[in-house]
Amino acid sequence: MDFDVFMNDVTNVAREDMTEAGYKELRTKEEVDQSLSQKGTTLVMLNSVCGCAGGIARPAATNAIHYDKRPDQLVTVFAGQDKEATEQARTYFGDYPPSSPSFAFLKDGQIVSMIERHDIEGFSPVDVIGKLQKLFDEHCEAL
Repeated sequence: MDFDVFMNDVTNVAREDMTEAGYKELRTKEEVDQSLSQKGTTLVMLNSVCGCAGGIARPAATNAIHYDKRPDQLVTVFAGQDKEATEQARTYFGDYPPSSPSFAFLKDGQIVSMIERHDIEGFSPVDVIGKLQKLFDEHCEAL
């Protein structure tokens, strides 16, 4: 199999995982600015093709939102694929260094917290779900 074809397949599956879970995919700087500057709470999932994204971060992102509290907006950018959108999203993350996969939690367009790669890699999806839902409990309204 051609490597580029394989990577396109992997990337497409990773994208579909997030959009099927209800996350809006942001692929341009303009889409990022429009979404991340909104009032309310926003969870940004920084997607990637690495093993910890597929085995931990995406399953956690998919399952954490089935909860009595959740952010107003669920969005995703794809690190290494949609470079312009990812770079623009990172301008909202304050002093947090680039990290993917990761989760950024914003309120009214301002960074509140990050769950970085080191908070994901080596943990189980259930552990990461717990970290996400702790943020939801602290900052989101009940549904």
